[in-house]
Amino acid sequence: MTGLSEEQQRDLEAAAFRRLLAHLRERSDVQNIDLMNLAGFCRNCLSNWYREAAEAQGLELAKEEAREIIYGMPYEAWKALNQRAASDEQKAAFESNRPKE
Repeated sequence: MTGLSEEQQRDLEAAAFRRLLAHLRERSDVQNIDLMNLAGFCRNCLSNWYREAAEAQGLELAKEEAREIIYGMPYEAWKALNQRAASDEQKAAFESNRPKE
């Protein structure tokens, strides 16, 4: 590694995460299905991971609370402002890339 302390590494990771959230909030034109199709995760995945991290530390965080942290507003408000219907191509790509259970 680079000789960073655990605290420095945590602080840098937190800063990078905050920057990612800011970027995703600025790019509301990028739909979650686009993120899933290209990267295999979306804003909802981030909110789930955030909530799981809270639970691992014994903190109770509701699904909607975690989503509001990630989206920067209530999820339903974000959807009303930004979410478009997925195209047939987007849906097909999602289905073909979806992990098989």
